[in-house]
Amino acid sequence: MESIRRYQRHHYRVLLPAPYPVMFSNTQMIAEGTVMNLTVFGCAIECPETFPKGTELRVRLILPDQAHALPVEEAEVRWVQGTRMGLQFHKVERAADFRLHGFVWDRMVERFRTIVQDGLSTR
Repeated sequence: MESIRRYQRHHYRVLLPAPYPVMFSNTQMIAEGTVMNLTVFGCAIECPETFPKGTELRVRLILPDQAHALPVEEAEVRWVQGTRMGLQFHKVERAADFRLHGFVWDRMVERFRTIVQDGLSTR
């Protein structure tokens, strides 16, 4: 008998309409990729070179309408699937954390408005 796994996501994930660039590094390598989705707790990245699960990374998110990259001082690779990997953020400076929360909140509000407008236009 196949077991059913309960849905476990506890926070809003922003599916980005256009992927954003990201740079990340560990002690031996620097790499680039694109952010495919983003939460205040982590992100999914598409990149030609992935790191093994459990690797600790420093990350710089290049978000639109932001003058400077958003630094994540410590992130962990939680999963790898082909050219994609999921990162969990462990250490984000306070100012960067405010920026990250604001960015995710703004995208969430935009998505909500779109859903409401689409719902009203079908009436």
